[in-house]
Amino acid sequence: MPTATWNRHHVLSLADFTAAEYDVVLQTAASFQEVLSRRTKKVPTLQGQVVANLFFEPSTRTRSSFELAAKRLSADTLNFASASSSMTKGETILDTAKTYLAMGTDIMVVRHREAGVPDAIAQEMERLGVRVGVLNAGDGQHEHPSQALLDLFTICTLLEPNNPHIELLKDKKIAIVGDILHSRVARSNIWSLTATGAEVHLAAPPTLLPKLFADYVSDDGVETFRRNVCTEDGKIEKESKIQNRKLFLHWELEPALQDADFVMTLRLQKERMTAHLLPSLREYHQRFGITRSQLQLCKPNVKVLHPGPVNRGVEISSELMDDPEFSLIQTQVTSGVAVRMALLYLMGSGKV
Repeated sequence: MPTATWNRHHVLSLADFTAAEYDVVLQTAASFQEVLSRRTKKVPTLQGQVVANLFFEPSTRTRSSFELAAKRLSADTLNFASASSSMTKGETILDTAKTYLAMGTDIMVVRHREAGVPDAIAQEMERLGVRVGVLNAGDGQHEHPSQALLDLFTICTLLEPNNPHIELLKDKKIAIVGDILHSRVARSNIWSLTATGAEVHLAAPPTLLPKLFADYVSDDGVETFRRNVCTEDGKIEKESKIQNRKLFLHWELEPALQDADFVMTLRLQKERMTAHLLPSLREYHQRFGITRSQLQLCKPNVKVLHPGPVNRGVEISSELMDDPEFSLIQTQVTSGVAVRMALLYLMGSGKV
């Protein structure tokens, strides 16, 4: 297990993660990946601790992954579902959290459709003076740290299986394509991938990628971004740089894919769309869907990722999704258990 220091009590956002913290997560996850390859896949590292999965919105991959990760660490697990809880009788979110605290919970994994709920629960735990860690499993359109970390782990272990570290992505080109406006995954990946020294290119229709989206990466409000640049054919390309990070915006797919090393496509989150932002799914697939022919613009050994769930034939073709030569989608699911084991271990190993 890595010996580097870990002082983070909560994992709510990747905005302030350091390079050292990313590497600690990657190396710890690599250790657990090896554990998961054994016949006996369980370790006693969190024996006696309680992990509560407080999922206030539906989830399959994230919830199951966290539950399995906790069990692989020998923790006891409590699973919350809002539809069958006392919240239907008027109980508040904070009262629900305090109920689980009273049951002896050590780590709360929180997912909610509204941004800021995990942070509010973490603040309440701090106010109460209890040492309970809170891990953001996705909040509204804010962030999804564990998904971005497992994406990072998936890519780095592909490049160097025995020693994943963020410097492996320096100067790599990574395209993120799709519903970036509503995507908490995209926001967390912007923080993690730009921290590695990679070039991150965002591509989507203007309705799903506002011109000012790059301002999300501002540093304490200090304006360090370049102005929008309009090319001769009328396309807008905006480059932003901050602390040696590179982020590019495109309203066309081709420049984002050109010579890309990795392509991450995102689900159209129709449940979050309050207006008609697209003419049709068919037109979206024609302009921004990832197919094998589209990948001809990329590097020859390009790999494709998708956080799931996938709308087959919309964001990505079924043929490409199931092609092991290009697709890392199932690898992402496998990586998720190891990465979430790493996060729970790092957050819980300091408890007495």
